Order: sequence, then C-alpha cells, then structure tokens
Amino acid sequence: MLSRRGFLLGALGAVGCSYTGPSGRVRIAAGEAGGFYVEFARLLAGEMNAVEPELRVEVVETLGSVMNISRIAAGEAELALVLADTLAAARSGTAPFTSPLELTALGRVYENYMQLVVRADGPIRTLSDLSGQHVSLGASGSGAALFGSRLVTSAAVSVVADHHPLAEATSALGSGRVQALLWSGGLPTPALADLDTAIGIRLLDLASYIPMLRTLYGPVYDQVTIPGGTYRDPNPITTIGVPNLLVPAPSLPTPTIRTTVQVLVDRATHLVPQQALGTQYLDARSLIDTVPAPLHPAAAATYRTLHG
Repeated sequence: MLSRRGFLLGALGAVGCSYTGPSGRVRIAAGEAGGFYVEFARLLAGEMNAVEPELRVEVVETLGSVMNISRIAAGEAELALVLADTLAAARSGTAPFTSPLELTALGRVYENYMQLVVRADGPIRTLSDLSGQHVSLGASGSGAALFGSRLVTSAAVSVVADHHPLAEATSALGSGRVQALLWSGGLPTPALADLDTAIGIRLLDLASYIPMLRTLYGPVYDQVTIPGGTYRDPNPITTIGVPNLLVPAPSLPTPTIRTTVQVLVDRATHLVPQQALGTQYLDARSLIDTVPAPLHPAAAATYRTLHG
C-alpha cells in the first residue's frame, strides 16, 4: 500500500541532481520480460540515450503497473509505464493505494489488450465457465491483477485466484494447474504465441463486461478487437483495452521531460516493437490524451512548441 506521505518523501529524495536518479540515471520502470512494457521501454531508452547520452537511461524490469508506481514513490525510478486504471486508482487513493498520489503523465503511448486465455481443446467458452476454477489473474503488483480482481468481482464470478508472472502462468495453463490466465499486453504477445503453438489457445470475449466496469470505475476501459490471426485462431475477439501512460516522478527536471516528449513525437515509428501487428498507437493526437491524469505542464508546453 502506498501513502501520499511515502510517495512525496520518495520524490523529495531525488531533488538536487541535474538529471534525476543516482549518478545521473533515468530509470524506466517497465514490466515483465516478454511483454510490451519492457520492449517499448528498451526502445524508448535507446532513443533517449541517442539524443542525450548523459541521461544514461536504463530499463528496470518489474511485475507491472502497481509496482511501477511503487518504484516512483520510493525514488527507484524516474519514469514508469502505468495502465490508466491503475493510475486512476493511485490518483484517487483507492485500493491498492491508501491515499491520493499527485501523479501526472507525459503521454498516452499505446493500448494494452486484456487477454483472458484458456486452452483451445478445453470446455471453457465464457468467463462464467471459470466459476470455481483456478485462474492466474496477473502477477502480484501488476495492473492486470488489479483489473482481474475488478473483472471477476463485477461479473460475480467466483474463481480461485492465483497470481503468476507470465512465464509461470503459461506453464501452469499448459500443465493444467490453472484453467485460464489473464495477461495485459500488446498484440501478439510472444509468450502467448509460443503457448498457442505448443497447446493451442482460445481468447475469451469480454465485451459484455465493459458497461459495468465503466459504471464502477469510469471511462478507463475501451472496447477493442483482437484481429483474427493474431494467434492461430482466425476469428476476431472483442475484449477490453486499457491505455498505457508514461508517468514521470514529480522531481523529473524540465529538460528531461522535454527530451522525453520530443522522442515520443519525433521517433514514434522507432518505438513500436517489431512483432506488433499495428494495433497499438503512438501519434501526437493520442499522446496528449492522458485521462485520467493531467499532462505534466512541461510536457504540455513541449507539445505546443512541437505542434503549435
């Protein structure tokens, strides 16, 4: 649990450097190996290092959005990738956070697709079919875990919730230790593509749960389509999308913010992982739409300078 006092104490610890972080580092709290958080963060770090080598931008692997905010709060990261629903919870002080955190954003960088995965050769066709079953609802500390809890609660489906990192979750589904796994990420996720090749997978349609989730938690959930052929299934699947935002530490200096935003705008085509199907986005129009957090003032000023 993160309190506002703990968050501010962590932020204050980084003040005083020409570039934030020990030894001039800018650390990006990303996500699990094999996911788009890490791939995007590595591409961003590479482009930022090329523009401003003295920043020494590094990628920190984590278990996801909640942990990333914890890293920002503890002064262990200067930038973090965070799902919009997790950011909204942090700003409002709702679980898993204990009081509001005054966070902003530098941009809306891409869409995460909630992928509820079951075996293709099994009987499970809907979320309701998972009642009483073991389900991996994302790794502890991930945005997927927060979303997964909200999903099954709002759907009134009682599952035995496990919380495995992606590699463990795919192994557990393959061996039958869980009957489903929830993953929040880009398309296609290589680990899921590998699992599909090994055992065959099916993605469950989640569209019918969007109205209730939006009623309960606000407009942080979108209806999105996973194109047919993303994995081996030729049929499109409708699911829930959650924007991914790039969040700065409150102490991040204005020059670093300007550099980051300029890279997001000018190097957008270099920031999409090669395996992406093109369903993600990274352009000036979507970058500035950072609901539920305001744009950092220095980021807003940089966008105005770049685009008038």
